[in-house]
Amino acid sequence: MDEETRREWGALVADVRELLRYEEDLRGFLPEAGDAAQHRAGADAQRDVGLPSQDPSVQRASTQRASTQGPSSQGVSLEILTTEAASCTDCALHRGRTRSVFARGSATADLVFVGEGPGFHEDQQGRPFVGPAGKLLDRMISAMKFRPEDVYICNIVKCRPPQNRTPVPAEAEACARFLVPQLEAVAPRAMVALGRCAAENLGQTEPGGRGWRGRWGSFRGIPVMSTYHPAFLLRSPQFKRAVWEDLQSVMARLGNPEGA
Repeated sequence: MDEETRREWGALVADVRELLRYEEDLRGFLPEAGDAAQHRAGADAQRDVGLPSQDPSVQRASTQRASTQGPSSQGVSLEILTTEAASCTDCALHRGRTRSVFARGSATADLVFVGEGPGFHEDQQGRPFVGPAGKLLDRMISAMKFRPEDVYICNIVKCRPPQNRTPVPAEAEACARFLVPQLEAVAPRAMVALGRCAAENLGQTEPGGRGWRGRWGSFRGIPVMSTYHPAFLLRSPQFKRAVWEDLQSVMARLGNPEGA
């Protein structure tokens, strides 16, 4: 096992321990056992008829939007972008990638989450948010009364930065030719920028600006809420309540104000 792999595993163990502590704290934000069982039963029934587990008004809007957009043209567009991103050499990040990491979730989602870039596990699997931070994100999405597969999750850059560092502006600019049409193709009703890097590159704050979290902005006409990244919450769980308030604001905008 080389030195970088040992560091990655050490960081993973620390993150998992913190995730377990954070999930214990998060239980107060999640439905009670009876409510959760009832919600799962409703979600199962909705899956049988092909509907996402959301508020009925959100379901109607999602169904109408999917029918007007037409899945064929949208699907081809995202498929082409995915293929092009996999062979992109526009910045230096391609030199260290195992796989490009384009997105996961529904291409007709009402809600999109945008992070900063892939980590070690994402680079290995080719899917965003699959490590400890991703598990936490999935829990928070579930607390919002969405299924993770019913939202759309992507990153500012599609290749892993060395040592999981924050992408530099030149790297984000090189990936903008994928990110912008990607978000336009999905055309969600709202987006969540996860972390300062995502907020900056979606035009929600100036580099180094203050007070960016918890504010609504817009990106090409799409409402954007900026909040802390799940990886930050693993290190600093005391900020979980502030993030939950941000997510509640997103739920209210989508017509599901009660959430968990």
